[in-house]
Amino acid sequence: MVTNLLKEVHPADIMVVTIANLLENEEKVFHGVSSQLPMVAILLAKATHAKDLTYLNIPGGVNPQSLQLSSYSSAGYEVYANAEAIFPLEEVFDLSMRGELDVAFLSGVQFDVHGNVNASVIGSYTNPKVRLPGGAGSAVLIPTVKRALIWRSKHDPRTFVEQVDFVTTKGNIDRIITPLAVFKYQDERLQLESISPLTSIEEVVRQTGFEINTDHITVLPLPTSEEMRIIQQIDKKGVRYKEF
Repeated sequence: MVTNLLKEVHPADIMVVTIANLLENEEKVFHGVSSQLPMVAILLAKATHAKDLTYLNIPGGVNPQSLQLSSYSSAGYEVYANAEAIFPLEEVFDLSMRGELDVAFLSGVQFDVHGNVNASVIGSYTNPKVRLPGGAGSAVLIPTVKRALIWRSKHDPRTFVEQVDFVTTKGNIDRIITPLAVFKYQDERLQLESISPLTSIEEVVRQTGFEINTDHITVLPLPTSEEMRIIQQIDKKGVRYKEF
């Protein structure tokens, strides 16, 4: 029975529920572009345990009234139209630098054991193998937001490395959430906190490019039937699967 249930669960659904459970009521929470998983997670949190959470997004909408996504973009009209207020992006940065933004969802391409984030280059900066988009808002938000929650739909030794090729930014990283695991930044390094019920400790160790302590690791819960009902109501088009 449990084996059959595991086969029906998508890693994105576990990530959405995991991210939603990290959000608290009355927090001010922001996500940027290409942030489908955090967007669905924020809406799930607002529909369940964090009804007074303030939802900020890159188009500038504050607490959009519609909880049903009608496009594949995390910067679509439904997160701007029918909002309670308009709060432009430059004000989000100012809010964060004043120490009043509770959570920002950001990502990157490489992460190392020391909590450094690389979104700039793979290889040498002057002669890179790949030149990436760069830090953009993350270079400002990760050092200034109270909690940076990082998500990444890939988890392999090229993503989690001993030392990033270039430090784009670092700072107030709280957790990194992947399809395989959750890392918590603690005692000046990334510590494995939980693993997905769809994986194993052995796979996480194999897919992580730095040494991890596997003591006292918890297993993330599967989404409940009620959580899945709400997620499917919010995200009928399956935007949360876009990164996979």
